[in-house]
Amino acid sequence: MIKDVKIDYDLTKFLTADYTQHTGSCIAYQPKDMPDIYEPYGGMPDTYVLENTTIHQLWWTDEQMFKTLGDQLGIDVKSISTIKQPCGSCVTRHRDFFFKLKTEYPDDERTMIRANIYLEDWEPGHYITYEIGGEWYNSTHWKAGEGWMWDSNHEHISANAGLKPKYTLQVSGFLS
Repeated sequence: MIKDVKIDYDLTKFLTADYTQHTGSCIAYQPKDMPDIYEPYGGMPDTYVLENTTIHQLWWTDEQMFKTLGDQLGIDVKSISTIKQPCGSCVTRHRDFFFKLKTEYPDDERTMIRANIYLEDWEPGHYITYEIGGEWYNSTHWKAGEGWMWDSNHEHISANAGLKPKYTLQVSGFLS
């Protein structure tokens, strides 16, 4: 399941937040969680290191935000985060694993879903590449508030080869 989405929400608080609170990378767990992606290539390439896979992520807990965004997206929202992706950084090829949802709601059989919303208009060098049925597509030229919603079946890659940070909003939960 994949579809394009658009929200009507004041994105200012996400763009003006202090992203120095958390720095991380996915390269440690992605090859373990998704060996089917990496094993055909001999594992995660050594050239992916913290310096070129860094993201700065914040988690939000405002219940009104959960309700408003959930109503707009058709999601029973369980988690909201934002990511600042620095210039020269990428999030390598992966599927959303929904670790937190699986851990906190192990018996919930509804479809786990994530909406990835762009917080600013597209800039050259900012992109997400995503897969549908074995075919790959590039997302570019977006407007703030637009994005994609997908389940765990779609591989995707996020990169910032641009000259300013790329900001995204991740709304995760269960399809309503």
